[in-house]
Formats: sequence, C-alpha cells, structure tokens
Amino acid sequence: MSIVWKCGFAAMTAVFLAAAPAAAQNQRVTFTLNWVAGGDHAPYYYAQKMGLYKNAGIDLDIETGRGSAASAQKVGAGSSQLGLSDMAGVLLFRGKGADLVGIMNVYANSPQGLYWLNSSGIKSVKDLAGKKIGNPAGDGARTMWPALAKANGVDPASVTWVNIDANAKLGALKAKTIDATTSFYNLHHVFTRELGKDMGFLAWKDAGVNPYGNSIIANGPWLKANKATAEKFVKITQKAFADCAKNPEPCIKALVEANGALLYNNELMNWQLVTVLMSDDTSRNVALGWHDDKRMEADYKLVDEYLKMEKGYDVKSAYTNEFLDKSVKMPAITPPKLD
Repeated sequence: MSIVWKCGFAAMTAVFLAAAPAAAQNQRVTFTLNWVAGGDHAPYYYAQKMGLYKNAGIDLDIETGRGSAASAQKVGAGSSQLGLSDMAGVLLFRGKGADLVGIMNVYANSPQGLYWLNSSGIKSVKDLAGKKIGNPAGDGARTMWPALAKANGVDPASVTWVNIDANAKLGALKAKTIDATTSFYNLHHVFTRELGKDMGFLAWKDAGVNPYGNSIIANGPWLKANKATAEKFVKITQKAFADCAKNPEPCIKALVEANGALLYNNELMNWQLVTVLMSDDTSRNVALGWHDDKRMEADYKLVDEYLKMEKGYDVKSAYTNEFLDKSVKMPAITPPKLD
C-alpha cells in the first residue's frame, strides 16, 4: 500500500469522524401543517427562526398541508412524523387502523364555522339540505359534517360537496356557484370584510358539535422510538405558543418572513382569533396544550355516535399529555374587535 494512499485514507477518515458527531446531533423531522401557512402557524415559524428546534437537535421541515384529513393520513402512513390535524377526525382515522397519537392540543374549541349569503335565504344547518357546500377534498369539515348534520336533524347525504381550493371559497360563494362553505374562525375577519352584512355565519360549537379542534399528532411507531425528540418538540412548541399569545408581533414577523406572500396585519388578526380558540379552563389552569380526559371521552362518543368507529378502542391510546410542561399555561387574552 503506497504512502500516498495511506495518507489520503487517513485524511478522509479524520474528516468523516469529525463530521459524524455533528450529523448525529440533528434529527430530521417533517411536520405537515393542516393547510398553507397562516397566522395560526406563527409559533412554529417563530421557534424555527429563533433556532429553538435546531438547538435541541431537531432539523424541522415545516411542510404545507392540503387539509386536516390529508395531514392525518400522511402522518398515519409514516411519510410525516408529525402533523397538525383536527382531533375528532384523528379519532375516526384511528378506528380505521391509523396509528396516530395527539401530543399537544392547539384548538381547545372547535374552529369550524359555516358561511353563507343571507340573501340566499339560508338561516340554519337545516336549510342546507339540497344545497352545495364548497370545500377542498381533504378538509376536516367533510369528515365531521355527518356529526353536525345529524345533531341538527339533517340527512348528511342531502348536501352536495363541491371540490374547490381553500382560496376559492369566497369567490365561489360570491358567484353563487356554491351555497355555503366552511372555514376556521381565525379567518372570520376575512369573510366579514368580503361579505359584509350579507354574511351568514354559524359556529359549529354553537350548533351542538364542539370537539377538540387541531392538535399536533405523531405517527405511533415513530413516537415510541423517538420519545426524547417528541418531548423536545412539544416543550419548545408549547412555550412558543404561550410566548406568542403574550407578545405576537415577533411571531407574526417570523411567519411573514418565511412566507413572503402573507400580509402582516391580516395574519396578526388571524393569530388573535386563534388565541380565542386556544383558551379554555384547561389550557388556562392545567397546561396549554392539555387534552382533558373527560372531553376526549365525550369526543370519542360523539364521533362513534354520528360517524361510527370501524373498530372500537380505548380513547386514552389516542393522546398523551406526558410531554407537556404544566408550568406553561395559556395567558389571559382580550378577544379582538371585528368590524
């Protein structure tokens, strides 16, 4: 063996050994959002900008979503380790065999709302029978629609679902190519601005259906093998949500910097409406992000009653509070004023 080869091999080995520990320190994790980035996602981008995930050994890839149901399916299939998804839908997918576990709640109140034009004559859920509702195919509202319909004495099959992009909802409603649509409450100010006095609105929580909304979920097998990583992610994210609730400006700036098409003032209002959805007795007094056992039992029963679980299971297997810091609580907030 030549001296040159030996020296070259030794040099390459030294470089490899020097690089190996640094590479091993960071674990790549894909986090799939429920939809395109908006004010409701500001804490993740804030924590990422501040280097909190990276400093904890996590290379976080925040991936755009295509609906709550779609993100749950990606996490269930293992193509994403973490995701953001409507918790009631997650319970239903677990009954279908998807191994999903809620690790932090975001929306303590259901964010779902129905929107229509008052001039259409629609006044309630019952008036939607025979009408067209526009929504993306992977939207969580479609998953939970049977529960809302049955709770209000409506045949779930009596409406026609029209596939439209989330950004086309308002245009389709104005053009009357659909009769109604659904949207999260954190976009309520956009509908108010665009529809004015002709806006008809009903919050699902006021119509008999108020399960937990979006929660951060993990792929079950990944979670079992990576509890330390999951704990770091949860604690960082939980603290970021609390910090952003107290001081939103730097969080919205981080969001807008990472997603150039967004407007600061619009996303600030979005975030302020999100804090309303986050706040309840449990998030304020137990811990921000906590899944309450009794509410989870009630949500399971609701999903089973109206949507029918394909296979029953112990609801406690669908979530865990073990990674949350009980010292981090939802701060008191002042709901924003909507024109």
